[in-house]
Amino acid sequence: MQILLPPSETKREGGTGRPLDLEALSFGSLTATRRDLVAAVIELSAHDQQAARALKLGATSAAAELERNRTLLSSGTMPAIERYTGVLYDALDVRSLPAAGRRRASASLVVHSALFGLLRADDPIPAYRLSHDSRLPARPLKRAWGGAIAAELAALPTPIIDLRSAGYAALGALPEVSGAVGVSVVAVGDDGVARALNHFNKKGKGEWVRALLTAGALPRSISTLCSRSTELGWPMRRIDERMLELIVPGTLPPRASTR
Repeated sequence: MQILLPPSETKREGGTGRPLDLEALSFGSLTATRRDLVAAVIELSAHDQQAARALKLGATSAAAELERNRTLLSSGTMPAIERYTGVLYDALDVRSLPAAGRRRASASLVVHSALFGLLRADDPIPAYRLSHDSRLPARPLKRAWGGAIAAELAALPTPIIDLRSAGYAALGALPEVSGAVGVSVVAVGDDGVARALNHFNKKGKGEWVRALLTAGALPRSISTLCSRSTELGWPMRRIDERMLELIVPGTLPPRASTR
C-alpha cells in the first residue's frame, strides 16, 4: 500500500545530511523538472519583494523563508518525512515510531512536494518555501508537474491512498483505477450526520496513518484497509470507486440501549 501525503508549509530547521543531490531522490523521471524549479526558486528569491508576492510570504517570515530558498543547494538535508512539521506531521510524529513502524513509513509513505514532486519518506531534502499556489515567473506549477506526477502515480502499485489536499491533487491526478482512492475525513455529530472536517482533518489523517504504521503489515487491498481501520477504532467505508470515508474516533453517537 502506498499512502500519498501533502507537504507542509512549515519545515524543521537544520539538517545534518549532505547538501541536496537531485540525482539521489526517488522517482528519477522527475529530476529534470526538479532542477528547473530549484533554479527558478533560487533566482526568484534573490528579489525580495517579487519573491514575497509570488510565494505569498508575510512580512515576519519573508526574510527567513527567502534565505532558505537562496541556500537550497548548500544547506543541510534530512529525510523528507522528518523535514515537514505542522498539524498532520506532528500527529504522525514519525520520529517516535517504533522501528518496525518507521520501516513501514519508509516503504509506504510518499510526499507530494511543490518543489520536488513526489518524494519517498527517506529522500534527503533541505528546508524550502514553495506551495502549490505559488507563482513562479513563466513556470506554472500545474504545467510543470501535472503530466509527470500523474505518470509516476500510475506506475505505483495499488492500493494508493491519497491524503493530499485539492491543491496538490491538481498538480498530478491519481490514476482512474479502483485501487487508487481519496479519503474524506468526517466527524459524526449527535444528530448522526457525518460532516467533513476542515483544519482538524489534518490531525485526523496524521493520527490515522500512525495507527496503521504501528499495527503490523499494511493492508494489500481497499477492503482489508477498511476492515483494519475499523478494527483500530477508525471506522472506514468505501463511498464509491474513487473515495473512502474515514470517521474520527469518538465522534459516533452512542448506540441506543437494547434493554
